[in-house]
Amino acid sequence: MKAAVFEEFKGKIQINNVSYPKPKSHGVVIKIKATGMCLSDWHAWQGHDSDIILPHVPGHELAGEIVEIGKDIKNFKIGDRVTVPFVGGCGSCYQCHSGNHQVCDNQSQPGFTHWGSFAEYMALNHADLNLVKLPDEITYETACILGCRFITSFRAVVEQGGLKGGEFVAVHGCGGVGLSAIMIANALGAQVIAVDINDKTLNLAKELGAIEIINSKNSKDIIGEIKELTKGGAHVSLDALGHQETCFNSISNLRKRGKHIQVGLMAGSHKHPQIPMDKVIADELEILGSHGMQAYKYHEILEMIKTGKLTPDKLLEKTISLEESIEILPEMNKFKSSGVTVINSF
Repeated sequence: MKAAVFEEFKGKIQINNVSYPKPKSHGVVIKIKATGMCLSDWHAWQGHDSDIILPHVPGHELAGEIVEIGKDIKNFKIGDRVTVPFVGGCGSCYQCHSGNHQVCDNQSQPGFTHWGSFAEYMALNHADLNLVKLPDEITYETACILGCRFITSFRAVVEQGGLKGGEFVAVHGCGGVGLSAIMIANALGAQVIAVDINDKTLNLAKELGAIEIINSKNSKDIIGEIKELTKGGAHVSLDALGHQETCFNSISNLRKRGKHIQVGLMAGSHKHPQIPMDKVIADELEILGSHGMQAYKYHEILEMIKTGKLTPDKLLEKTISLEESIEILPEMNKFKSSGVTVINSF
């Protein structure tokens, strides 16, 4: 089968013929129909994740069709249309038993702990626990957008943030994660302030429901602007980029007893950012992480998509071939795109 492979971090990415995967007794093989390109894939190629063993196939946002199943699979069959969250649970650790597969002690992540979805086929373990059946109304291209940025944003806004209608939310960074958060917060009736450095992206943020947009390159006081717009600070604020500056600003623009949600991956030199801890203490702020979402929680998102309350397909900027992806992946940190790029031709 064909796959995008790199043999060294920051090295050349090539389309190679590699071995077809075989399922474990509790696993399946999926024919990839669509897979999203995410900044996390760039981090994988950079070598920011210690789980990766070279040579490696990236890709973790996927949707496809089951073509082979292990002998112990009970809930799925060959031909099922499926997607999967980017974090898979083992089903046997304490976290999984408590229903928190997204922080499984033995978690697997396509494109990180094992070969991912920039390929014609991919194996997935513990499939009965981790797979999600797709309604016929939802395309593969839309479904693959959900797997990382959209579900992470959904859980960040709904579960971790506890956002309510009428509250103010600030979103720092309007890539796929940030735009997803804006759409979700708007659907909940919140008032969204979007911050980014790209005017095209900010215009899209406004189309998705942001009431105000701020180009941080043109602002002398982002924190002050947000506090003025929100009449005292955001109730909930997200760093959807994963950068020292956006993390600091997101915490600092909160009102008293507000919540900061760290959604963007903090990697490389940004792993240990400066935090205004004096403000955290004085204003009784909360700092929370959001790391994906469990497969069994998908039903709420899928119903909202089916009824038109959420329209993640609006985030889709373009579709490309697997061959085109090897040129785009090394450039993802330059943020040339204002929406999501999806591979749907293999």
